[in-house]
Amino acid sequence: MKYRMTGALLSLCGVLLAAYLYLYKTGRIGTLACGSGSCEMVQFSPYARVLGIEVSLIGLAGYLVLLTLSIAALQAPAEQRPVPVRAVLILAGLGVAFSAYLTGVELFVLHAICRWCVGSAMIITLVFLSALLDWRRSAR
Repeated sequence: MKYRMTGALLSLCGVLLAAYLYLYKTGRIGTLACGSGSCEMVQFSPYARVLGIEVSLIGLAGYLVLLTLSIAALQAPAEQRPVPVRAVLILAGLGVAFSAYLTGVELFVLHAICRWCVGSAMIITLVFLSALLDWRRSAR
């Protein structure tokens, strides 16, 4: 139960972070609180879009799905719980892989680190770890 709640709260944090970045990128908010200037460079680089879709929008959608699945896992009867728990684990694992790719682009291609992107990478990693602990606990 505590891992599912942790995953839900972390996913909500991810929703808020990704929404902030998406609103900035689409011009709905004026400034991005970063402090280093690297965030703007990363946000407006060619790598900020994948297949024509803003990375921040992909993150927002992903975190919303993870939040929905985490809430479903919290409310599901015991016999149905493994399905959303496994789905969170798989999707968060994909999110970690995507975050690792984007972090690699920041480090080795752009030579700029976005603090918000690092925060998102930390959040998705913690969602994955909480889902892994929950899955291991429920497998016993």
